[in-house]
Amino acid sequence: MMTNDLLKIDLTTFFLSISSAAFMGLGIVPTPVGGGRSLDLELARQNIDLLELMYEKTQGNRSPEEDRLIEQLLFETRMTFVEKLKELKRKE
Repeated sequence: MMTNDLLKIDLTTFFLSISSAAFMGLGIVPTPVGGGRSLDLELARQNIDLLELMYEKTQGNRSPEEDRLIEQLLFETRMTFVEKLKELKRKE
């Protein structure tokens, strides 16, 4: 049986969840089912867009720690996305 602590989600957890989904789409993080890795740039882009939306919509309402986290996650996911695109172009 799950406790209330397991069901509780905060902004930090939400940001990390979105970025994990982006990294799954980028083939960096294994999928929860099967543990495999696959490249799905559409999934990655959607989750990066969602992080950007959350960045905009929560501005002024985040703690300094949450600010640093979402800025770092946006940087890392965007840079990884660009690197994956470059890899695909080189393979063409």
